[in-house]
Amino acid sequence: MIQLCFHGAESTGKSVLADKLSRELGLPWVPEYGRTYCEERGTDLTMADLLAIAEGQQAAVEAARIGDPPLLLLDTDQLMTAAWAEMLFGEVPDRLMAYPKADLYLLFSADVPWVEDGTRLFGQTRERTRFAGLAEEILVRAGVPWRRIGGNWTEREAAVHAEISALLR
Repeated sequence: MIQLCFHGAESTGKSVLADKLSRELGLPWVPEYGRTYCEERGTDLTMADLLAIAEGQQAAVEAARIGDPPLLLLDTDQLMTAAWAEMLFGEVPDRLMAYPKADLYLLFSADVPWVEDGTRLFGQTRERTRFAGLAEEILVRAGVPWRRIGGNWTEREAAVHAEISALLR
């Protein structure tokens, strides 16, 4: 089974596109557990919250792996939680870097308009740019394969379709 992870700063289209492609292509996807966690508990996060989010995300991935689909879309994983840890607290616990990694990461650029949804924190240009940079830095630090996804919404969708097609060949 191939795991494809959408990665990047807030409000870059990861969740919307994962949901849409899952329905269109009949692929299972694992939503972002952190969103649910924050909707239930708020966004005043501690490091313990981030570690709990990482555990919840992993449990969701393991549940989605049942049935062994050819490709599993991950709306995020612990490497994005690591970027959150760096952004919020200036450190990344080793535990966040030790989780299993996806086969390929698609890094969504922060080059589309910001959309507030009640769980997002870094909408100011300076913060958003810093967070996007940390997201990329975490991928480099982890040594995982990744590709950048940018442009308008149509261009992003086309680029992700191309990546999925290549993975399924």
